[in-house]
Amino acid sequence: MAETRTGHPAASSPTTDPTQLRRAFALVPSGVAAVCAQVGTTATGMLVSSCTSVSLDPAMLSICIQSSSRTWASLRTSGEVGVSFLSDSQDRLCARFAGAGPERLAGTDIVVTDQGAVLVPDAVAWFTCSIRDEIPAGDHVIVLLGIESYGTRPGLSPLIFHRSAFTRLPR
Repeated sequence: MAETRTGHPAASSPTTDPTQLRRAFALVPSGVAAVCAQVGTTATGMLVSSCTSVSLDPAMLSICIQSSSRTWASLRTSGEVGVSFLSDSQDRLCARFAGAGPERLAGTDIVVTDQGAVLVPDAVAWFTCSIRDEIPAGDHVIVLLGIESYGTRPGLSPLIFHRSAFTRLPR
């Protein structure tokens, strides 16, 4: 029989220190997704590590974006966005996303759909999505995306963001 205790399992910290809270979040691994679209004549995008399934019927994903993101302000004007979960062979591409918005996809093979979604080939999974809703949430916005189509490459392994670094799953 399990022993029942009260209180916290270990020392806990108040949420008033964002640096410590960020370190706590970094302990939980997540996939890395490139959210991209054609804006005017330029393909641009951003990386997100807060991307998760929401619903099967209707098919939906959610992403969390910092409210002050200029890239999201631009991407949201596109008809659709592409969400590409990067494979573990695409870690160099992540370094390019640290640069300015228009240059992030320079030199990268991409696929642009008729509706303006930009997809990154060799991703583990990709989704073309329409923006359904944006919900303010503190210093971020939760974006609900309706999945219009998707594809997968089950033989590939995902790139993981863990402990504030890009890493691979052990094979």
